[in-house]
Amino acid sequence: MQDCPASGGDPLTGAAPVTDAELDATEHLVDSWLEAAAASNPAIAAVERGPAGSRRWYVRVCGDEKEVWTIWFTLGQRTFHYETYLVPAPEENHAQFYEHLLRRNRRLTGLKLEIGPEDAVFLSGSTPVGQLSAGALDGILGSMYAATELIFRPAMRIGYASKFRA
Repeated sequence: MQDCPASGGDPLTGAAPVTDAELDATEHLVDSWLEAAAASNPAIAAVERGPAGSRRWYVRVCGDEKEVWTIWFTLGQRTFHYETYLVPAPEENHAQFYEHLLRRNRRLTGLKLEIGPEDAVFLSGSTPVGQLSAGALDGILGSMYAATELIFRPAMRIGYASKFRA
């Protein structure tokens, strides 16, 4: 049996919330990384910050299978969360659509497919704030890009099959 986490620790990881100074430093890390990534990575079309006082970023990405999509990064006291809207709820072939997504979900590392508002499918993940680095951010962006490219078109062809028939 595991020991209980220290008071104030995350119930799953036992990690304590980071300090305001650590959050400020991590926010600066994300800002700096996004500035450099936007300048050097042609897949990043734009970067915007969330409302004043929030630790949220919107990264517009250009892909091949899904032409344009946005990753939302959110920095919290314990975790750095990232997500993107992947596909709308299917219009047809529901069972086949969700079976496809569940099989894809099983092979994802550090990401998960989930049903969100209006039954849309989102791709998301999170990492402890203390483990965030420029290398981790590169990995997050790369994983999100690869998964979106791999999953988007097949899911659309299943969930909207009649729109793809010519």
